Amino acid sequence: MATVEKLQEEASCSICLEYFQDPVSIHCGHNFCRACITQCWGELAINFSCPQCRQTAQQRNFRLNRELANMVELVKQLKLPPAKEPEAERVCEKHREPLKLFCVEEQQLICLVCRESWAHGAHAAVPIEEAAQKYKERVKARLQALREEREKLLEFKLTGERRSWEYLEKIKKERQRIGFEFQQLRQFLEEQERLLLARLEELDRITKWQKETVTRFPMEISHLNSLISELEGKCQQPASDFLQDIRITLSRCKMFQQPMGISPELEKRLSDFSQQTIALKETLRKFKDTLALGLETSAGRSLAWGVDTTGRKANVTLDPDTAHPQLVLSADGKGVRRGHEQRDLPDNPERFDSVLSVLGREGFASGRCYWEVEVGVGGIWSVGVARESVRRKGRMSNYPEQEIWAVGHWGSQYRAYTSCETILPLPTIPRRIRVALDYEGGRVAFFDVDNKFLIFIFPPASFTGERIFPFFLAGSPLRLCP
Repeated sequence: MATVEKLQEEASCSICLEYFQDPVSIHCGHNFCRACITQCWGELAINFSCPQCRQTAQQRNFRLNRELANMVELVKQLKLPPAKEPEAERVCEKHREPLKLFCVEEQQLICLVCRESWAHGAHAAVPIEEAAQKYKERVKARLQALREEREKLLEFKLTGERRSWEYLEKIKKERQRIGFEFQQLRQFLEEQERLLLARLEELDRITKWQKETVTRFPMEISHLNSLISELEGKCQQPASDFLQDIRITLSRCKMFQQPMGISPELEKRLSDFSQQTIALKETLRKFKDTLALGLETSAGRSLAWGVDTTGRKANVTLDPDTAHPQLVLSADGKGVRRGHEQRDLPDNPERFDSVLSVLGREGFASGRCYWEVEVGVGGIWSVGVARESVRRKGRMSNYPEQEIWAVGHWGSQYRAYTSCETILPLPTIPRRIRVALDYEGGRVAFFDVDNKFLIFIFPPASFTGERIFPFFLAGSPLRLCP
């Protein structure tokens, strides 16, 4: 009998407490009805917890257990063996009569004599079987309520686990983002320091040259004083003496050359260096102010450290006259991809003939603006800006020499194409990149639009006097966002 009961227990689902219906095994090895475990997990996407042992898995994974399904069918056909001896009929301790009735008020079993007694005569009494059936229904209702409560608690537990995991992921991404942005800031400040020190060194050389020039002035003044005294004495001599050796006297007057001061060209260089130094100091001040205010990642202000991304959004379209013959542009001028073969197109001066590149139609000569580009995962591509004078024919040596400011993906790595080609260890894979151009400020910055963080910002450059065009290298498909 115990063995059969054990089999019946093993053939029952621990969720519904009934025989298995379409049993499945989950990641930890426990079995449940397919419908029960599906309802238990609900809309979960991760952290699937076993209702029995609480072991979790990252993916929903269960398989049909045919052997268990066959065993359940066999257990259903089994019957408990009859008892060796029938149970002795329960009797009333007071009257020694069989307990046939159930007193509703006292909620206890009574015999027929009790029913007629003063103690129970006024109470309602029903047969035992009828009372058992009614109370069994009440107990089953309570059991169902308890099961529902258990399901709510289980769902609450799983929801809490899912939210905890989501919060941990957000904290992890935020930590990576902050670390990456401070790394970018350090790189940028190091570049600014190098530029500033180089300019100060040049200023130092000019100052030393000026000092050496000034130190020669006393010698020249002394020489002039001697010559003036000598000529004054010469002028006091009689005519015959005065005219004697007059040629030598005149030649000595011509020997003097006025010391050179700082030339207008050098003065201009000194002024330019001073202005650049002031600009660099202003940039560093903006960095300090930005850090003092805190790092913000709202839509209007990102970690641009001084680059304002709230300028106008430029309506950029691709210029087919500049596109490499192997590039295929979309009809609306917003998309570009690499074709299978090189087309026969006019070799006009504007067209790239070696690099798979294309420029935007509109160039910029003032103001702040931005545009956004959808990029693929992996592949070879670059987005950024280039001067109008960028080289179009023959192989391009490198981006900095051609005055192209761009970031891109090549060789399984994201890169900023600086003089030393900076590797960008991005915390997330960018799908949409914003290119922000500040013409007067000479700044170009790149942002991950979806994840709202700075990808890279180039050191200030001088754009004055030449238009700047959107630049695209499309070894992989690129598309401008509407």
